[in-house]
Amino acid sequence: MRVLLAAGLAVAAAVTAAAAEIAPEAIRSGYDFASSEIRAMQDDETANPGMLWVLQGESLWARKAGAAARSCQDCHGDAEASMRGIAARYPALDAVLARPLDLEQRINRCRTENQRAEPLAWESEDLLALTAFVARQSRGLPIAVVAGPELRPFLDLGKELFRQREGQLNLSCSQCHDDNWGKRLAGSVIPQGHPTGYPIYRLEWQSLGSLQRRLRSCMTGVRAEPFDYGAPQGVALELYLMERARGMPMDTPAVLP
Repeated sequence: MRVLLAAGLAVAAAVTAAAAEIAPEAIRSGYDFASSEIRAMQDDETANPGMLWVLQGESLWARKAGAAARSCQDCHGDAEASMRGIAARYPALDAVLARPLDLEQRINRCRTENQRAEPLAWESEDLLALTAFVARQSRGLPIAVVAGPELRPFLDLGKELFRQREGQLNLSCSQCHDDNWGKRLAGSVIPQGHPTGYPIYRLEWQSLGSLQRRLRSCMTGVRAEPFDYGAPQGVALELYLMERARGMPMDTPAVLP
């Protein structure tokens, strides 16, 4: 892992794009850039399509699984109390693995270790549903990842990856989301890239999707090879994006075009 981080930082530092960070007073969420129709859809729980996954996740929370025949509820009880604020602090350090895990990975670790069940596939209905249900319990709470000294190398790597030019288009995340937010790209307003509402329902996808899916889609968009789901680089980038959005309220499940 140390070799991976050192190599990633060395490569990223060599090709970092110069970018100005967004001033604190100018920080805005994706909700602020959405049309009035999209905002109305997100605000109305009966119209927000992401709530279908939240409801499915509520059922899965109470369902026993695996050789241990245990449910999430058996360990954690009432999610409204036990999961309050949890999603706002992820990715978080896993002390055993000595690296950060995002919320999807944490759910799968619980499945394999505590329920003795098979991990759920990335972007599967069940994993999205459980993640959305857990994240929903943090709605309205400020993002507050715990970026202590153990996570500093990963946070630094995520920051460098955010500024690194890549792909055949030779673009970085920061060139869109720091330098050109509020402008239009192919008719759509460029947001600032704050992950306040993931898993998120996108009309383009006609489905709920994880932040990892969004990152991979962006990388494909600039014609770069996307990270594998759950790759350390992708989780480091998630960590930096959450730190970058520190203090912003969670609004899972958000809706975007």
